[in-house]
Amino acid sequence: MRVRCVGGIVRDGEGRLLLVRRGRPPGEGLWSIPGGRVEPGEDDPAAVARELKEETGLDVVVGALAGTVERPGPGDAVYEIHDYAATVAGGTLRAGDDASDVRWASADDLRELPITPGLLDALARWGVL
Repeated sequence: MRVRCVGGIVRDGEGRLLLVRRGRPPGEGLWSIPGGRVEPGEDDPAAVARELKEETGLDVVVGALAGTVERPGPGDAVYEIHDYAATVAGGTLRAGDDASDVRWASADDLRELPITPGLLDALARWGVL
């Protein structure tokens, strides 16, 4: 079973990347870019905007597709994750929904934090890092 998911790649004025610490499986306790499942009737940009609002408190404008990855899910599920560039348009940064924490991370921070497997490789392949 394929599950369509989205993520938002957001940078601040200093070039730091917006990350959330997952509060639930998969990847509980690990840092990743914010995102989640696309709900029925949603297109990808609407799902990115909703997920970022729920997880980070920020309103975003969704831009171009950065890239797509597949990750194994529970049982026979495969998460098909479409990650989009996005820019902050408002809101107040705070962890919400299934995020246990939220932060801006520099390149040095990314090397120190427990990051979801494959994220940094994907971001590097897409020219984000």
